Amino acid sequence: MSNVRVCVDVVGGDEKPQVVLDGIEAALAADPDIEVLAAGPAEIVNPFAASHARVEALEAPDVIAMDDDPIRAVMTKRKSSIVLSCRAIKKGNADAFFSAGSTGAMTAAATAYVTPFRYQAEGKKQPVRPCLTNALPNRAGGLTVLCDMGANPDVEVDDMVRFAQMGSAYARVVLGIEHPRVGLLANGTEDEKGSNFTKACFPAMKAAVPGFVGNCEGTDITSGNFDVVVADGMSGNIALKATEGAAKFLLQELKGVFMSSLGTKIAALLIKKQMREIKAKLSGDAKGGAILLGLRGVVLIGHGATSVEAVKNGTLAAAEAVRAGLVENIANSMDGIVL
Repeated sequence: MSNVRVCVDVVGGDEKPQVVLDGIEAALAADPDIEVLAAGPAEIVNPFAASHARVEALEAPDVIAMDDDPIRAVMTKRKSSIVLSCRAIKKGNADAFFSAGSTGAMTAAATAYVTPFRYQAEGKKQPVRPCLTNALPNRAGGLTVLCDMGANPDVEVDDMVRFAQMGSAYARVVLGIEHPRVGLLANGTEDEKGSNFTKACFPAMKAAVPGFVGNCEGTDITSGNFDVVVADGMSGNIALKATEGAAKFLLQELKGVFMSSLGTKIAALLIKKQMREIKAKLSGDAKGGAILLGLRGVVLIGHGATSVEAVKNGTLAAAEAVRAGLVENIANSMDGIVL
């Protein structure tokens, strides 16, 4: 098929731009059918583009820092790498965008410039709320889709239904799960459990979401009993951070145990490879990042403390989502979408 062009934010994240450039190089080596639009300051992206045949520079003099107010930064730093990259998708100059920059700025810029799908309601067209989604490793050896992971702290029942529909489409298209089992995050698995809000979501999701199983608990994010776990952005983000924190704590405790005596140090050497594999699985680098669903383009957000491997995989994952027709499949998963 024809080449896929991925825009990559060279100054996104906590690491130096060189880490991102090395990640782009690794992605180009791994996939001969991708092109990269490298977005960042001219003194960084122009020499890099000049020395790589499948790279074009997108000069972006402004930089949105991780601690900038997201909406203000997007409005005032119009020539930042994040804003210009999102505009490149809208103009058709790029098929996808990957950045390890500010999640808030990415969400604001993508909503403003890539633009969400719209649906007909109350006689007018309304924008779909983009949903931040990722696939997390579970105890069954597979992956569980979590949405929303933090893009929308305050939502309506209809938003939750669309999150579930989009998350289910992601599980089918990206993970190859033919009939995803969808759960609503609550404080118990019984039908009557939950807040007033989740109790209102339950019948709506049951009526409109294929594969809806019912309520699930925080432990089901990693249990493997559900393929998709749906939450509002605040609950989803808290659940995600708690899961990540617990994983880091356990790894740290294990490291302390293994370093406590000569015998345990020898044991640590024997399982060093396996421990490294566990750490890699939990780090998120293998999946590249979280994707914003509900937009008219592919936007992937990497972890702020990114690595060469994460940039490589994020760039490749963005290209794969384009090839798989993810945007079209997401649009088709929701009723009443107006293209």
